Amino acid sequence: MAPVQPVQPVQLQPTTRPPPLFAKLLRLDNPIRSLTLAFWSWKVLLYIVVAACPGSGYDTSTSLISYAADPSIVGIRLSGGDVGPASTAMVGVVLSHVAHYLSVLALYRLSANIFGHATATQHLICFLSAALHIISPAGAFLSAPYGESIVSFLNFTGFYLYSSSLIAERNGATRLRDIRVLTSAILFAAATMVRSNGVLSGFLFAYDAAILAWKILTKGPTLHTTLRLAVIIVGGCIVGSGMVIPQFLAYRMYCVSEGDLRPWCEWTLPSIYGWVQSHYWNVGFLGYWTVSNIPLFLLAAPMLAILCRSTWWALQSPSSSPTSPGSMLVRLAVPQGLLAVMALTSYHVQIINRISSGYPLWYWYLVTSAVDLSSSSPKQSRTLVAAVYTMVAYALIQGVLFGSFLPPA
Repeated sequence: MAPVQPVQPVQLQPTTRPPPLFAKLLRLDNPIRSLTLAFWSWKVLLYIVVAACPGSGYDTSTSLISYAADPSIVGIRLSGGDVGPASTAMVGVVLSHVAHYLSVLALYRLSANIFGHATATQHLICFLSAALHIISPAGAFLSAPYGESIVSFLNFTGFYLYSSSLIAERNGATRLRDIRVLTSAILFAAATMVRSNGVLSGFLFAYDAAILAWKILTKGPTLHTTLRLAVIIVGGCIVGSGMVIPQFLAYRMYCVSEGDLRPWCEWTLPSIYGWVQSHYWNVGFLGYWTVSNIPLFLLAAPMLAILCRSTWWALQSPSSSPTSPGSMLVRLAVPQGLLAVMALTSYHVQIINRISSGYPLWYWYLVTSAVDLSSSSPKQSRTLVAAVYTMVAYALIQGVLFGSFLPPA
């Protein structure tokens, strides 16, 4: 299939005749309401699937939490004190649902920044991209007390703010631009603390720092470029702190006190992340490449293929200027591509079906394979149709496994 070339929003002409295939969707005058209805309908379906399964469920780690002094109390105590595992799990489930819902809305707004929202076709792209995130292959992991939904929310909101900073830069609103850049850095740092792959989003800052440094070297420094470079560097340091701070706290806890030191304390670059991954999970570079894991590589193959293909698609996209929202496609291509490579070489490869949920490029790639931006007309896209059917089937099967104490990917 030939690469789909995104077109900058300013080059699009208003749509006078909605695509017949999506005419019903385009008559929805409130996309947020429609997304909300779709979100909760999907969640109810997943809940029924998981609840109807026999067994104790996939993750029983909450049983390790101490029960409340009064085991009969299952609600969260308003008067203080310990809470039981049921309350802890319920808080985690609610938090995951809220974070997933907000990440759907964040992706909708991010898509509007990238593709525009002046025409019916642009609205459709934003709507379908957000809708795909609802049925993400992360499935039940976006509902259970896991980090995927929180990382998705933080990542999408961070990307939205960063793309909004480019719009502010183009409009000359430098103070607003800097506030958005630094706020996005804080969100990326928080995402990194939840899951270490969140640090990949720091590439946005490295990309802009390189462009600004080259501009200063070739054209000479100006107050504008110097201040912007300083803000970008500060933002990049904030993102990196999301990795450094937990490492520092772990080093103080396990490597400074007297007694037997953990083996990773004596590494040239002490890393509790690397130690946990290698010692407890037995992964590392090509460490997962065994014959027994071939089925897991096959399970991850479709998502890896989509991630790689959409990364290449974004790298080929035209960009009118470094400050245009469309240039975000290039900025977002590298973090997603690195994620795919790291999953293939150094992770439990099957978790790519979960952690890919927080990266927007592949949603856009699937949607734009079915909607022609330049002609405002639908196209026959087996890729999108196959992806939707596969994600729905995979999420439902995963829900059965999740609810039956079997290890879903």
